Amino acid sequence: MKVDGSRLGQLTYCTNIHKGESWQETFDALRRNIPNIHAATAGSKPFGIGLRLSAAAAAELSESAALEAFKRYLTETNTYVFTINGFPYGDFHSVRVKENVYSPDWADPARLDYSNKLAEILAQVLPEGMDGSISTVPGTFAPWAEGRVETITENIVQHVAHLLDVKRRTGKHITLALEPEPCCMLETIEEAIAFFRDHLYSEAAARSLAQRASLAMDEASAALRAHVGLCYDVCHAAIEFEDPQGSIAALREASIPIYKLQLSSALRFAFVGQETAELLAPFNEPTYLHQVVGRGGEGLRKWPDLLPALEEIESAAGSEWRVHFHVPLFLEDMGAFGTTQAFLREILALHRQQPISDHLEVETYTWDVLPERYRGEPMDMAIARELNWVLGQLK
Repeated sequence: MKVDGSRLGQLTYCTNIHKGESWQETFDALRRNIPNIHAATAGSKPFGIGLRLSAAAAAELSESAALEAFKRYLTETNTYVFTINGFPYGDFHSVRVKENVYSPDWADPARLDYSNKLAEILAQVLPEGMDGSISTVPGTFAPWAEGRVETITENIVQHVAHLLDVKRRTGKHITLALEPEPCCMLETIEEAIAFFRDHLYSEAAARSLAQRASLAMDEASAALRAHVGLCYDVCHAAIEFEDPQGSIAALREASIPIYKLQLSSALRFAFVGQETAELLAPFNEPTYLHQVVGRGGEGLRKWPDLLPALEEIESAAGSEWRVHFHVPLFLEDMGAFGTTQAFLREILALHRQQPISDHLEVETYTWDVLPERYRGEPMDMAIARELNWVLGQLK
């Protein structure tokens, strides 16, 4: 839905919160949840959907009959799709996801093929005159990155060539947004800037694109910036102890566009003490990675998941911990501990002053694994409450 007459962009939520790996399961989840969320947030105005498609669902939706049925649904329900979450390729619920969420990564042709397919689908459903975005993994998981950066870069360049072809054939402008995340190849804003400068926006990348798309070098350089940028996930940045204003300013100075602003909040323990392990125990669940970043007298310390962090918690006494576990945006605290909502409020205030991105997407995908005591309302109403909370912050 448009925010402030669209000056502040399009706001939606990511449908990866809903279970469903096949297209039929995904479509059923949309039909079951979207009507109430639409009514409670946008009323009779058009409502935008942040679509998540697994590789299997994307293959099924690529069939003409399924795609035409979906387009009819969008028209009949006064809804539209402007962004796709292309991060999780395979199963995302009810299985052990953990580091598998990054596989296949951008060194694997399967990630390129999947992303190309998502672009084709988005071009078919994207409203005329509106740009589309696809968020994706930040290259790869950090332990897998050695020796693969050049292949990752080249596959992304190939995807940009495909996006240019999509625009030539359909007139739809679609962007790829890499999403920095703790313990990944790109985890901090500084690392993201360096990767774009040294690889994606380099002369070598422009030369490769120029050859693939029959462009002059200056056209290829411009096309890379016009079609590949960043997905700034607010909770990921907060976990890394980024400075909200400084990180946005650094990206602007480096001329790296933020094609999606993912609105999320994480767990925060201002002071790790004797009771911290007990309080965190209900969040130590087996589905997703819950990276931990601590800040103490010796600087930052990082763990790839909650369990190894808990095993070393005695050595972290007195530090501040931030934990990658997405929690509802409207919760400033969760009883005995806090959240990173203050970081999110600052980002939204900056966006209100000077828009950061045209695409805003609430992403609290951990609803099903959130401890029961924090799920006191139906999921669709919690999503609506999050969206309305964001709208309130942007007034």
